[in-house]
Amino acid sequence: MAQVLCQLPKTYDENLIVGIETSDDAAVYKINEDTAIIQTVDFFTPVVDDPYTFGQIAATNSLSDVYAMGGEPKLAMNIICFPTCLPPQIMADILKGGYDKVNEAKAILIGGHTVEDDEPKYGLSVSGFIHPDKVLTNCNAKVGDKLILTKPIGIGIINTAIKAQMVDEETYNKAVKIMTTLNKYAKDAMLKADANSCTDITGFGLLGHALEMAEGSNVTIKLYSEKIPVLSQALEYAKMGLVPGGAYSNMSFIGDKVSFDNRITQEMKDILYDPQTSGGLLISVDANKVELLMKELEGNATQYGIVGEVLEKQQKYIIVE
Repeated sequence: MAQVLCQLPKTYDENLIVGIETSDDAAVYKINEDTAIIQTVDFFTPVVDDPYTFGQIAATNSLSDVYAMGGEPKLAMNIICFPTCLPPQIMADILKGGYDKVNEAKAILIGGHTVEDDEPKYGLSVSGFIHPDKVLTNCNAKVGDKLILTKPIGIGIINTAIKAQMVDEETYNKAVKIMTTLNKYAKDAMLKADANSCTDITGFGLLGHALEMAEGSNVTIKLYSEKIPVLSQALEYAKMGLVPGGAYSNMSFIGDKVSFDNRITQEMKDILYDPQTSGGLLISVDANKVELLMKELEGNATQYGIVGEVLEKQQKYIIVE
């Protein structure tokens, strides 16, 4: 996508705080001295069979971009593609799932747009608000910062196993809980800790989004593989080869910018490249405020941990040890 967008003419506006230049999670436009609008859009094909659950997951994922910028979503519009061969009730259930998550976010769902398609797709266009001076981007990580991840990784591998009907009920329920947990609560925690930088972990995997932060901040990010929260079942499925194609695409695209310790197993590498659906926030925060952030995350995150640190720029942007 970045290779396509770079071919477009650049748009300059003194009120455009965040555009496409930094690969950030959303655009931010200053309205006045006290208010800026955050704008984002996202939608995808079903990752689970239950339409209501799919609606919840897709909406949670769409809302996440606003939270990653430090803002509060206020308005959302449905984007849905739907085949005429399916019962209309399925569409209704998808939309109800989305509505319930938007409502939990204390935002307002105000309609949307539907097109006929061969395969269902659903998501949201979301508008949020933030003070112009409090925008969090993915390009402001500071040397000495600690990195906190607020959800476990491995969801893409679990979703691949779900499609293969190889997942037990406990694993399925755990994955659904992770994908339907709003990043609102992690966002509230990081604001109290005055985080320096943030991004949410989605299709480019932990390594891809960490790389965007490292490149944008002109630093090197060191990740501690043993401290990264990982769904244990994902390790088992990765050993079996149930790895989504997106993980290999991520590996091919950014692999030359990552340095791995020799002890890192192939299945762990697969999980680090694994594309996430509705993943957590990767937060860069001053080392002196880590304890505060971790305390604020108690009870407000599915699984979280200090997963790395920010170093002076080295030969590689990402080091995994």
